Amino acid sequence: MLDGAVRRRLDPVLDRLGAALAKRGANPDAITILGFGLGLAAAALVGFRFYSSAAGLILLSRLCDGLDGAVARASGKTDFGGFLDIVLDFAFYGAIPLAFIIADPAANGLAGGFLLFAFYVNGASFLAYAVMAEKRALTTEVRGAKSLYFTTGLAEATETIAFFLAACLFPAWFPLMAVIFAVVCLYTALSRIVLARLTFRNPQ
Repeated sequence: MLDGAVRRRLDPVLDRLGAALAKRGANPDAITILGFGLGLAAAALVGFRFYSSAAGLILLSRLCDGLDGAVARASGKTDFGGFLDIVLDFAFYGAIPLAFIIADPAANGLAGGFLLFAFYVNGASFLAYAVMAEKRALTTEVRGAKSLYFTTGLAEATETIAFFLAACLFPAWFPLMAVIFAVVCLYTALSRIVLARLTFRNPQ
């Protein structure tokens, strides 16, 4: 929901930085992998209950996630780059809730498991919609130029990162925040199913 507003503010800055990095030979796939590595390091810190340090690495990880696309736009996008980006994004999104479960299984296990279930359903609805949209040659740039069709929703990247940061700042509140955010994710998936019903109901 907030991605559009955030992108309008950040994209010009990221595009200038991405163009400068591209001129120096930066590889967008390497930046994607670096961002994922920072995300895994953040998850490890959460697992060991170093929550404040984890929050800093989460921000750095997501900075890389924005920069890889900016560098790719400046140097030339590839299908593999888009594929790698979305796979590692989903892996990062799963790693942080799992880390909270590891940090305190008794307190966070049930809520964290429910959140991972909601992420799974939401991610499946997102990717399935993208496949059907590609099949029908649908395009959109509502979230900028992407390698696959992006549908908007109540729970997007900005909301997810904000939730992760809030959980790191207030780890004792993770179970309640996780359940609330899981419901938001499931609502997003349900709204995407309704949209798919309206968009794909007729034969191609």
